[in-house]
Amino acid sequence: MKVQCDHKDVLKITYTTLFDMGLLLSSRGLDGRINAMAVGWALVGKAWTYPVVMVAVRPTTYTHKLIEETSEFTLNVPSNNMRDIVDYFGKVSGRNCDKFTEKNVKTENGINVKSPIISDCIAHYECEVFLKSKVVPELLPQETRTQHFLSKDYHTLYFGKILTTLKEQ
Repeated sequence: MKVQCDHKDVLKITYTTLFDMGLLLSSRGLDGRINAMAVGWALVGKAWTYPVVMVAVRPTTYTHKLIEETSEFTLNVPSNNMRDIVDYFGKVSGRNCDKFTEKNVKTENGINVKSPIISDCIAHYECEVFLKSKVVPELLPQETRTQHFLSKDYHTLYFGKILTTLKEQ
């Protein structure tokens, strides 16, 4: 059973999971189609007076398109037994397939966003984008550009105001 909580209640498990296997970012497009991707670059913190989640999403991804359409997303903390799902969602694009059906992953409606939460995950942040910024290549160290941006597909950083935080009870 999912219960609402303060975002601070799930910070430790969020960061532990982020550094271990990654998180799952889900979104829903204007056409109603859902998608999720694995995320390895995310932060939970505070911007001004808002609790926020920052996620980095490459513009070539299907998730980027959906977030641009709706200005919202959910960040989901997978349980330990979801490692293969996180791996799959990080390798396969949802642009041309339904990853949820392929891996038999269930979703639920969010409370304050239309983007779904992923049922088997142990914590969820529902967010609306209030700020976004593009990574500026010239501000990155040359080594970083060479190692991580061969395709020059520089991330958009989405700052989502946390509207609701849920955890498994």
